[in-house]
Amino acid sequence: MKKVTLFFFEHRDGLKVGLDFKYDLPLKEFLKQFPGLRWTKTFACFYINSNREQLDALIRHLEKGGVKYDDSLLDYSELAEKALPAQPLNSRLQGFERYLKGLRFSKSTVKTYLNFVKKFLEMYPEVTTYTENDLARFIEEQVASRKYAISSHRQCISALKHYFEFSGLALFDMDKLKRPKKSSFLPTVLSKEEVLDLLRLTRNLKHRCALAMVYSSGLRIGELLNLELRDIDIDRRQIFIRQSKGRKDRYVMLAESFLPLLYNYLQTYMPKRYFLEGFSGKQYTASAVRSFLKDACKRANIKKKVSPHTLRHSFATHMLENGTDLRYIQTLLGHAKPETTMIYTHVAQQDVVKIQSPLDASIKELLERGDKREANLRLSQNFLG
Repeated sequence: MKKVTLFFFEHRDGLKVGLDFKYDLPLKEFLKQFPGLRWTKTFACFYINSNREQLDALIRHLEKGGVKYDDSLLDYSELAEKALPAQPLNSRLQGFERYLKGLRFSKSTVKTYLNFVKKFLEMYPEVTTYTENDLARFIEEQVASRKYAISSHRQCISALKHYFEFSGLALFDMDKLKRPKKSSFLPTVLSKEEVLDLLRLTRNLKHRCALAMVYSSGLRIGELLNLELRDIDIDRRQIFIRQSKGRKDRYVMLAESFLPLLYNYLQTYMPKRYFLEGFSGKQYTASAVRSFLKDACKRANIKKKVSPHTLRHSFATHMLENGTDLRYIQTLLGHAKPETTMIYTHVAQQDVVKIQSPLDASIKELLERGDKREANLRLSQNFLG
């Protein structure tokens, strides 16, 4: 008969209940099915938090699987009847922040995850273990009712998954936390004429240079803001993008036609470190770029909803329309998966314009036949008059 010995030990932020057993792969896999079970390399054992509710749930799990257990080493008086006192909110968030940074998440991701987890902990300030119902209520009240975008909903689920893995406080199988399917939207793309109008009507030299850089090289907004002068290789007509999304380096093109504008900008503003610098020499902010892009769109009479990323979408789409191989576009954009780049095939005009509308085909056939009714065909006339 398989047997597990339960014991107390101090680890991390307090008392834990450890599980000791003779190695048995099926038993190990069975134990791992218990929500909230964690592994410690320091003590080389599985463990759970030391509260009565979670321990009772573990014992029921063992009994259900026909696993014998020995709890003679446990002093139940040391267990809180319901749960251990909740740690202060700031303390829990600081620990979670260190955990995320240890996983090497970007600053933006850490900030987003902390924001969602903070809201979750504020909703349950005195709770130290969580059920599926707790999560469902939070999603309903904080995410669904506020009509968050699908992408934000997915980020929220990811944030809570990581928090439960960090804290070990979930009393349910975290694999049940399902993210909603991604929305399938086609990107907004400017025509080549609209891009040129946008650049021509951007009056400020620095702003025009920034927008031209994003479009001509297909940069993300973060890549533009983090771009340093040392990474612009004019001789080789290349720009080195350091540790961008997914912590990857890559090279992008430096357009020949962009050089006169670049020289003019560098000689006029003389930035010291970053390609885009404010008066104090610090980096520009994303909100500042969005602001002057919005103004430029108004002057160019562009009615589409445009963001800095729209210029990146336009770069990729126009490259595809010009006949550039999709694999090269994927490399230039820094996409990990070709499927991400494939979205531009749905908005490129190179193939769509070759497909004839049935209306065009019908009228063409009519004209070629020399049909006498052709003279009466006036699609633009006012039929109400």
